[in-house]
Amino acid sequence: MKSVTILGATGSVGRSTLDLIERDPTSYEVLALTAHRDVAGLAAAARRTGAKRAVVADESCLPQLREALAGSGTVAAGGAEAVCDAAAMGADWTMAAIVGCAGLRPVMTALLGGGAVALANKEALVSAGDVMMHAAHHAGATLLPVDSEHNAIFQCLDATRPERVRRIILTASGGPFRTRTRAQMTSITPEEAVAHPNWSMGAKISVDSATMMNKGLELIEAHHLFPVAPDQLEVIVHPQSVVHSMVEYVDGSTLAQLGPPDMRVPIASALAWPDRMTTPMAPLDLATIGRLDFEAPDPVRFPALALARAALEHGGARPAILNAANEVAVAAFLDRRIRFLEIAAIVSDTLERYAPGAPRDLDEVLHVDAEARRYAGERVEDCVV
Repeated sequence: MKSVTILGATGSVGRSTLDLIERDPTSYEVLALTAHRDVAGLAAAARRTGAKRAVVADESCLPQLREALAGSGTVAAGGAEAVCDAAAMGADWTMAAIVGCAGLRPVMTALLGGGAVALANKEALVSAGDVMMHAAHHAGATLLPVDSEHNAIFQCLDATRPERVRRIILTASGGPFRTRTRAQMTSITPEEAVAHPNWSMGAKISVDSATMMNKGLELIEAHHLFPVAPDQLEVIVHPQSVVHSMVEYVDGSTLAQLGPPDMRVPIASALAWPDRMTTPMAPLDLATIGRLDFEAPDPVRFPALALARAALEHGGARPAILNAANEVAVAAFLDRRIRFLEIAAIVSDTLERYAPGAPRDLDEVLHVDAEARRYAGERVEDCVV
């Protein structure tokens, strides 16, 4: 049996991972499941899978979790340190699906254990890419990308011969506002922004898709995951979300990975790696799909993508600042405190106002993150609707 831990078990990626595991329960032993504060969802998943430990990050929810798990045999724990303890239980395979920079310490803890870490938390690698990759290499950990785009590249890329690669092309759906003018975006509501046309995702990542910041973060993540230079990374809009990414080689060949827009496909790829596993997904029917469209992204209507590319090219602390400011701005938008177009403006302003040196370790990354959040928070107050 493969032992597994799921960090962020009640989010969309965590639930999809559980769905695959529960379809083949004799192949997996669940060591730990964590959640932020969804006690009911966490307890139910722990009981279904017989998890040894269940952890709620919000320690105030621990009494409820203990009550919900009474008699189950699952140990209940609470708090940020308990989440890291869960990540340190020595699982063969860990799903890192905690949204945002809150997942950074648990991901690092899992990497230091030397097992396989399936990374669905792009913000951790964006903020601390050099630090995380060094830790993974030092511990002998295997980092498996779960984002559909990076998983597609992982499947298509001959990483042993990077000199053969001309460029890597990440596809983007374009989000729900792909065809809207910038003037039409001024009145966008949170409900509209989270209604992704193709994917079922959490609120934060859905807003990132709507601003195209998500694709910018993925550019930075791809730079750390794959042995190519920033100028070899490109983005193309593909509204159908069938081609998940492409790798172009120097001989003119382009390899693409295709699949339905369902996260269980890339999760299954990472869960079974280096093997393959059966999923409940129907075969891809290209005849029914009928057409695959592609177009260049518009940097005027979607400035977040250019901000992320600039942060990637500058390096140092810039990606961590970009990510922190974006998290603050997106949260403010979802709380209806700022307007949609102010998200990118707040990120840009934070990058201009705060320029520390490159962080050398995790503590310095977290310091940069905290300071960037402070700067972004001040800017949010200036924009409050």
